[in-house]
Amino acid sequence: MTTSSEDSSPLLSEDDRDAAVRRLREAYSEGHLPHEELDARLDQVLTARTHDELAPALASLPPERPDTTSTIAAAGGRIRRRGAWRVPRVLKVGSAYGRVRLDLSRAVIEHPVVDIELQLGTGGARITVPRDATVDVEGVQTGWKDLRYKPRRRSRPGGPEIRISGSMGLGRLRIRHAWR
Repeated sequence: MTTSSEDSSPLLSEDDRDAAVRRLREAYSEGHLPHEELDARLDQVLTARTHDELAPALASLPPERPDTTSTIAAAGGRIRRRGAWRVPRVLKVGSAYGRVRLDLSRAVIEHPVVDIELQLGTGGARITVPRDATVDVEGVQTGWKDLRYKPRRRSRPGGPEIRISGSMGLGRLRIRHAWR
């Protein structure tokens, strides 16, 4: 038997749930939520089945800024970003055939957490992160070749967290920290 809340509110999709978790993590990393409240809200999000059940967990969060997601895509050829470029909160990179080179070492990074979502077919990717950045590669799925990343032994506190996710087809993903 269904309840009236299930009838009036559509069921959550996995994308909706993932977006809610991402908003909570971002609010926590920016200092809008204490740790205990983050745990309680994450529990609400993970157990919610409808949008009505999800709404209280996101109610007092600051609104999302629309300019925090950018997409770079190419069917073939190279994708290259280097120098002093502004890194969005979420960067989606897609390429069917070609190499990807992202150099974040001199980029303007305004967010404490940056998500880079890769959807790459053939061709490798090389990402250079700032010296003091922490890198999370748990969300990367590689096809033919493996991931090459050696975390820094000691990084200075206060650097950005770079979370890399997505899938690589036939190319290799190489991540390295900048020397300076």
